[in-house]
Amino acid sequence: MSLKIGVIGAGGRGTLAKHAHQPAAGCRVTACCDLDPVILEQCRDWYGPDVLTTQDWREVLAAGADAVFITTPDWLHEEHAVAALERGLAVYLEKPMAITIAGCDRILRTAKKHQARLFIGHNMRYMTIIRKMKKLIEDGAIGNVKTIWCRHFISYGGDAYFRDWHADRRCSTGLLLQKGAHDIDVMHWLANSHSQRVTAFGSLAVYGGLPRRADPAIDKKDMASWWNTAHWPPAKLSGFNPVMDVEDQNMMLMQMANGVQGAYLQCHFTPDCCRNYTVIGDAGRLENLGDGPDDPIFVWNRRKDGYRIIGDEVFRGDPIDPTSGHGGADAVIVQEFLDFAQNGGPTTATPEAARMSVAAGCQATASLRAGGVPMDVPPIDWQG
Repeated sequence: MSLKIGVIGAGGRGTLAKHAHQPAAGCRVTACCDLDPVILEQCRDWYGPDVLTTQDWREVLAAGADAVFITTPDWLHEEHAVAALERGLAVYLEKPMAITIAGCDRILRTAKKHQARLFIGHNMRYMTIIRKMKKLIEDGAIGNVKTIWCRHFISYGGDAYFRDWHADRRCSTGLLLQKGAHDIDVMHWLANSHSQRVTAFGSLAVYGGLPRRADPAIDKKDMASWWNTAHWPPAKLSGFNPVMDVEDQNMMLMQMANGVQGAYLQCHFTPDCCRNYTVIGDAGRLENLGDGPDDPIFVWNRRKDGYRIIGDEVFRGDPIDPTSGHGGADAVIVQEFLDFAQNGGPTTATPEAARMSVAAGCQATASLRAGGVPMDVPPIDWQG
C-alpha cells in the first residue's frame, strides 16, 4: 500500500519525516510546510524536487496526502490536528497533544467522529532504556509498583525555553506541561495508571530578572549560538524572550488512579543534564541514570541498612540504530506510525494517555499558580 505524507512544520521535530520517506516501500513525503525558506529548500533536497513546498499549512492538507506529521509549535497543535482529522487523514501529532485540556478533548472527539487515525509523538515510550525499565517492572523485578519519582535536571533551560515562545504561557501554558509532558507520560506508563489528583509549587527563580530582548522576533541566524555549553552561569546571560511568565523550577505531586503516588521535580538552571526515574515497589527499587541507550538501570532487591550506589543488578537498553535520534526512539516511533496509518491497530503511545499527561500538567500548573491548591484531573470529555 502506498502512503503519501505531508509535513506541517518541516523544521525542528519535523525532520522526523525523513525516517518516513521510504519510496522503495511505497511511503513518500509529498508536501511540506514551513515558514522558513531555508527549511523548504532543505525539504527539496531531502524529498526530491517534486515535493510541494509552501508556507501555508492548508495547502499541505489540500494536496492529497494520506497522512500528515504535525510538528508545529504547541499552541498550533489543536487547530492543525482538528483540520487534518476532519479530512480523515492519519495524523502524527507531536507532543504535547495541545496546551489545554479542552483542546485535547476536542482533538479526541474529532478523531472519533471522523474515524481518523490519531497517533501522538510521545517518543520516550520508544527509547530503549525506558522500554527496558517497563519490561523489568512487568517481569516483577521490584514487585508491585507503589511510588515513582522523577528528577529532571535541564542544563540547557535558558537556551531552549526562555529565549523564544516557550517562555510565554499563552503559547505553552508552562514548562511543567510543555517539557514535563514527556516525564508525566512515562511515569503514568511505568505505573500503569494516570493522575487523578495533583498539587504543585514552582517559581521563576533565575531567568525572570535577566536582560530581555526588546524585539520579540527571533534572529534565525543567531539560533545556533543560543544553544551553547559556554552559556554559564545563567545569571550572566541575556537576550531572553520579552515575555517570560513561566516557571523555571517546578515540583509536582501526583495521586494516581491505582493508588501509586508520584513526585516530579524539574529545574531549568542546573549545570548538568539528566533524567532520573526512581520506581519503588513492595519488593525492590529500580532507578536509571540518564536516558541514553548506554546509561545504566540499577535494581536493588536485597536489604542492606546502608546506601549502595550500584544496584544488585545492572541493566541497559537494547542496542540502537545509530542514525535514530532520541535514544533510538525516532526511527522506531515513525515506523510504528507508518504501520498504524496503513493498518490501524494498537500503538505503544496512545491519544488517551497523551491527553491524561496534558491534563495532569495543566492541573498541576493551575495548582502551583494558586499556591499549591490540590486539583482534580478531569476525565476525558467525549460529549463536548
